[in-house]
Amino acid sequence: MSEEDQNLETVMGLIMNGGNAKSSAFEAIHAAKAGDFEKADEKLKESDHFLTEAHNVQTGMLTAEAQGDHAEVTLLMVHSQDHLMNAITFRDLAGEMVDLYKRLSEKEA
Repeated sequence: MSEEDQNLETVMGLIMNGGNAKSSAFEAIHAAKAGDFEKADEKLKESDHFLTEAHNVQTGMLTAEAQGDHAEVTLLMVHSQDHLMNAITFRDLAGEMVDLYKRLSEKEA
């Protein structure tokens, strides 16, 4: 596999896992809004799993960089990092929203 193909595979891994993490976090909010807190917690864990996968890819990139294997910084690479950071932020917000829905549900009971 060429270095360019390897970089593309890495970048797409970040985008894919970041997108999956954000989608799962969004599903957690919807489940909590519907009162299905078990599903909400499951979706938050799923989101965390995807973020861990993305983090592992990113750690591999950082390790290679530290060892002198400098990756070419492309617009796609920047986009993948941005995508991942947005997913992390969204996951954090989703956790807060799920907690809020839980509190509201407890007060209604």
